[in-house]
Amino acid sequence: MAALESPQPAATATAMRHAFGNVLSVLILVLIGVLAFSIRLFSVIKYESVIHEFDPYFNYRVTQFLSKNGIYEFWNWFDDRTWYPLGRVIGGTVYPGLTLTAGTIWWVLNSLNIPLSVETVCVFTAPVFSAFASWATYLLTKEVKGSGAGLAAAVLLAMVPSYISRSVAGSYDNEAVAIFALIFTFYLYIKTLNTGSLFYATLNALAYFYMVCSWGGYTFIINLIPMHVLLCIVTGRYSPRLYIAYAPLVVLGTLLAALVPVVGFNAVLTSEHFASFLVFIIIHVVALVYYIKGILTPKMFKVAVTLVVSIGMVVCFIVVAILVALVASSPTGGWSGRSLSLLDPTYASKYIPIIASVSEHQPPTWPSYFMDINVLAFLVPAGIIACFSPLSDSSSFVVLYIVMSVYFSGVMVRLMLVLAPAACIMSGIALSQAFDVFTGSIKYQLGGSSKSTDDAEDTSNAPKDDASAGKTDKGEEIVKERSSKKGKKKEREPADKPSVKSKAKKKALVLPLETSVVALLLLIMLGAFYVIHCVWAAAEAYSAPSIVLTSQSRDGLHVFDDFRESYAWLSHNTDVDDKVASWWDYGYQTTAMANRTVIVDNNTWNNTHIATVGTAMSSPEKAAWEIFNSLDVKYVLVVFGGLIGYPSDDINKFLWMVRIGGGVFPHIKEADYLTLNLNLVTY
Repeated sequence: MAALESPQPAATATAMRHAFGNVLSVLILVLIGVLAFSIRLFSVIKYESVIHEFDPYFNYRVTQFLSKNGIYEFWNWFDDRTWYPLGRVIGGTVYPGLTLTAGTIWWVLNSLNIPLSVETVCVFTAPVFSAFASWATYLLTKEVKGSGAGLAAAVLLAMVPSYISRSVAGSYDNEAVAIFALIFTFYLYIKTLNTGSLFYATLNALAYFYMVCSWGGYTFIINLIPMHVLLCIVTGRYSPRLYIAYAPLVVLGTLLAALVPVVGFNAVLTSEHFASFLVFIIIHVVALVYYIKGILTPKMFKVAVTLVVSIGMVVCFIVVAILVALVASSPTGGWSGRSLSLLDPTYASKYIPIIASVSEHQPPTWPSYFMDINVLAFLVPAGIIACFSPLSDSSSFVVLYIVMSVYFSGVMVRLMLVLAPAACIMSGIALSQAFDVFTGSIKYQLGGSSKSTDDAEDTSNAPKDDASAGKTDKGEEIVKERSSKKGKKKEREPADKPSVKSKAKKKALVLPLETSVVALLLLIMLGAFYVIHCVWAAAEAYSAPSIVLTSQSRDGLHVFDDFRESYAWLSHNTDVDDKVASWWDYGYQTTAMANRTVIVDNNTWNNTHIATVGTAMSSPEKAAWEIFNSLDVKYVLVVFGGLIGYPSDDINKFLWMVRIGGGVFPHIKEADYLTLNLNLVTY
């Protein structure tokens, strides 16, 4: 009886340990969520609760319209305050995910008698979703390398400066919710890949739909996942789980994506989506081959494979021919200008100056990586190595993710935001593996006395164990001989070999005590340096709203509120129907804060209209007056920052006005605006 009852306390202790670990993990995740939210509040504490930058003001204005007029009016809203005299259909030209999310939060809070304004909800949407993104990172990394790596990755993402730059309080842009959707979609893909569950596959398609609604960066998902599927097929890792993870995503995801008005039939007609369809055909051919292999004899299988491969190649040839025909009919090969800029970094500067003029579309410098991901840049290689021991479908996916995100971040500084989650996942894996090795070594070294006693006992009991193991092996061999068919070799699997291998592996990972302690201290110092840098970046580098300028002098901190004062002047001193011309950077703010009609804005959908304004800005006064008069312009907004040294004024942007205007109107030549006097150039 004692022998039967003895395992029960051990099992109870194990269950208690697991329960305590789960509770502790939940508590840590809650604290990580609080950290992710609170570290993004410096802008509100130092300044005020205000919308930042340029694009967020348009999103805020659309959310106001949605909360006031309802969703049906939102889908059919024609905005005559922008792009005069053309106007803009808002419902069909925006990614509605952010607006619908914030509008839903506002409606729920007001239904619960929590009377928050629309502006307050918009200001704090990004910090709230940063907590969600941290939790999604935990779930994704846990599927790859366990809970320890997941917690490490989550806390790293909560503080990483690259993500903070786009999710501080007041940064009401699409990326505020899109990064969460990106990570959560990847998590559900990996979860489906590990479980083969159709339930998670369906959730994956829904998460992809939310990503499509939120940001144009959804094309990164619909190209990265097919690349991983193709990688698994080529490396011989095909399984039914891979099929279940991919096929429903392509079918349901594409159908749902086509429901988003701004995407529509582009989900099946543009080159960004063709890779997913091609891999969809390939995986069906591979699935058919595996199915035939299971029901036919080897001889018949060779004949069938030849037939299937031949038919598959014909189908692929037909599909490729159709795609080539569609691509040939487009002057850009079916690719959007931004996609071509990613594939060819010089494309925008050669052919689309409007894209090249945006600062966030420029390639980053090396210091940008240290600024935005800091010490993670040194931990990522260690995480990649850890993913190869052992290599699984999920670990190969995150390796592919980091490789692709590194490339795209090197092309466009804005896509450092896509690199941040991948870098945090890899760094979390590296830190978790390192802590496991170092703490395990310390435990092993400190438990040396008891370990030697245990080894002596193991040595004394070794002959008995070997004898019993030998009997067990002999019995297993007899059973295998009876159950095996004729012609099959008798397998012999000694029970002691795995234990020997595991002991050898365990001893190989044991480091000296001093080395382990020093390494742990260095990792803690590295983490402390990362925390200090992230807090500084959140408090100083990324907390200041661009609409409120500050400068430091001997007299202290000076705050320049010229932007809001100028928009307030326009609102109070001009007629409601007056038209205001400015460079496209200030269009969203003028419409949202001054409530005046603008000629162009930050949507940049009509290059000719922007070129017209650029031509007027770069023309003599009489010619400029004629252009503005033809557009019914009453006021021209020009930003000059020479007095306080503001570097992003219209003088700085003037050459882009010339280049964009000259791209449509040939009489505007950049050379005419450049001096040939080298002495003047040096000044």
